Amino acid sequence: MRWNRGSNARYQLALWVMLIPFLGGTVLLVLMPMLMTVGLAFTEYDVLSPPRWRGFESFAIIVRRDLFWIAVRNSLVYMLLAVPLRMLGALSLALLLNQRRRGIALYRTAIYLPTVIPAIAYALIWLWIYNPLYGPLNKLLGAIGLPEPAWLADGRTALVAIVIMAGFQLGEGFVILLAGRQEIPKEYYDAAAIDGGTSWLMMRHITLPLLMPWLILLTIRDIIASVQSSFAPAYLMTDGGPYYATLFVPLLIFEEAFDRFRFGEASAMMVALFLGLGLLLILLRHATGGWGYSDDI
Repeated sequence: MRWNRGSNARYQLALWVMLIPFLGGTVLLVLMPMLMTVGLAFTEYDVLSPPRWRGFESFAIIVRRDLFWIAVRNSLVYMLLAVPLRMLGALSLALLLNQRRRGIALYRTAIYLPTVIPAIAYALIWLWIYNPLYGPLNKLLGAIGLPEPAWLADGRTALVAIVIMAGFQLGEGFVILLAGRQEIPKEYYDAAAIDGGTSWLMMRHITLPLLMPWLILLTIRDIIASVQSSFAPAYLMTDGGPYYATLFVPLLIFEEAFDRFRFGEASAMMVALFLGLGLLLILLRHATGGWGYSDDI
């Protein structure tokens, strides 16, 4: 008994020792910057002088700025377009490529490949694709007799162009939904087929309900990730233009902090961004009746 207790204590100690680097990284890279951001949101700070406490004045300043609300609107439009597009694409491809066929691994790899490309390289690739003079997209559109828009130079198409490029980075969602679909027992579909169930009825009453937890999880993940994924293309491809058409909240925060040295206002925007994301997730939870799981049998 004493040997068992000693062995268990050593095992627990080994686990904590292995966790120390991850816990240290979390505290250093996540918790401390978060606490500093919250603290700076209530101060006036320009790096050159010590922070000066001013309460909620930074929040009052940002809500009076038209640029802040333009960035909020653009971020919401981007989220409302990009998240459903990525979810629908990932679900459709997961169901389409669920069957075991020759060459199926190649198609799955091709779908996942854009996800592993670094954000900067991915943005530069699409900057070439969208080039109005020699980009392959406009060359293809012109070859079939369609208009050749100036994608990133036109305020009417710039935001749509960034949404389209985001729609191709759905590899993670595709892999998760493919794994979820393969976990559904084949017996469910066999029983439904015996009862005369059509493919649409099986999709509606078997596939979608059993994939719902995965879909909700991915929706939450995409809502949060859309904040990060909108920064690189807006910064590298359009710089927030034209006419602020692609000015998103993360880009505005970056400009406030590192171009204008208004760290107080930038921190206030960051806090407002996190609070807004939290509110969206709470609304999503109430709209879906939970996170897609149930303990009822």
